[in-house]
Amino acid sequence: MNSKVKKAKKQAVINNSTKHILSKEELARRIAVIQEEMEASTWRELETNGKFTKNDKLTFISDDMLILGCDIGSEMHYVRAIDSRGRELSQDAFSFSNSSEGFQSAKAWALELAAANDKHQIVLGLEPTGHYWFCLAAWMVSNDISVVQVNPYAVKQTKELEDNSQHKDDRKDPKLIANLVKDGNYGMPYLPEGLYADLRRLSMLRDQLTGDRVRNANRMHREMKIYFPEYRDAFGKSDGAFTLEILKAAPFPEDIVKLGVDGLKDIWYSAKLRGRGYSRAEQIVRYAGESVGLKHGTAGGRKAVKIFAEQMKSLSETLEEIEAELHQKCREIPYAENILEIRGIGENILAGILAEMGDITRFDDVSELQKLSGLGLVACSSGKHKGETKISHRGRKRLRYWLFQAAKSAVSHGEEFKELHAYYTTRKENPLKKMQSLIVIACKILRIIFTILRTGYRYDPVKMLRDIKRPGRAAAQAA
Repeated sequence: MNSKVKKAKKQAVINNSTKHILSKEELARRIAVIQEEMEASTWRELETNGKFTKNDKLTFISDDMLILGCDIGSEMHYVRAIDSRGRELSQDAFSFSNSSEGFQSAKAWALELAAANDKHQIVLGLEPTGHYWFCLAAWMVSNDISVVQVNPYAVKQTKELEDNSQHKDDRKDPKLIANLVKDGNYGMPYLPEGLYADLRRLSMLRDQLTGDRVRNANRMHREMKIYFPEYRDAFGKSDGAFTLEILKAAPFPEDIVKLGVDGLKDIWYSAKLRGRGYSRAEQIVRYAGESVGLKHGTAGGRKAVKIFAEQMKSLSETLEEIEAELHQKCREIPYAENILEIRGIGENILAGILAEMGDITRFDDVSELQKLSGLGLVACSSGKHKGETKISHRGRKRLRYWLFQAAKSAVSHGEEFKELHAYYTTRKENPLKKMQSLIVIACKILRIIFTILRTGYRYDPVKMLRDIKRPGRAAAQAA
């Protein structure tokens, strides 16, 4: 072994053992200096002044920065530390709990390492795991530690670079994460604030309640198909207000026959229902008298149907309140009302899009939003092989869902989008399938929304069609 290698190894040992050489007073003094100099950088400082490119990310990771890699867990987190050259500064992974005491201990551990290795800034890289990282990221930023996040897929793909092993655990992952941060393979985390935080939470709550209502409806449908198979023909709308009132009181054929036409109408009168539902009373009684449903086990089935019907009614009322609050908050976003001028995009769809999109100021270009939604185009081509171009499906799937709903609704209700859809699916060169056309239109709607929110322009359907480049039109203009 030559002298240079020996010297390097000796220097590494000295650097790692510095904290054992320093006196307690000197270590405390250095920690105090670091705490005064530390400053957390977020997406507001790094991403709102132009594109935060790979070179910018590498520049951000300076030589005087302690890089922490953290593997997130539901109860315990594991963190390891390296410098800007990838040399590990911690002997082993440091574990801490998902609590105030745990966060304080992790910060004290990091400050001690920073002081021992002459570092003045700290950055924490993490792999976003569900919702468990929210509190840790917010706490660290508020305590002057920058937080970045790495793609879980990148961690999975690089796990063999460390030790040529497929082994993966809570103690190996933090070092992989820290090295990804060192190499600039990270992004800035975004947690909605203020109005956008409320909007996203209400949107998620709406989707959760809608799912609960669908599950109750499916369970109720199963019971009714066993004991009253003809109930849909009898009631018409199976989840309407008139139907639910009857199902809560007398769901099965023998109950309905016993009540008769007047008994059904009395139930509706008591619930203060108004409308054409009263005209179906005779039809419901007739179907009940001719039903071929099972006659045994009705006591348990009757109780189940009543519970499901009550929950469906309660969920419907709650959903109305949530949607009303969503619509109100949606209109508080500047220029949101201009987007509602697009035929087919109503308040429900717009609220879903804005909730998932968040603060528009963090995006420099609509292509970033398209990538976030998973609608970015990808292809696998090599040599003579030309792979099929598809969307990436990586990103916020709920944003992609709402954009697709916007495209379907716009094609159904907006004449300009009907024309555009027809053009894409019938053009002579490279005609698109219907699904591909809807994806293209979803991207177009995303660009329109981005422009309106950034500039405040009013939606103009004529201009939208004029901006579409078509071979025939280009030739006519050239002539």
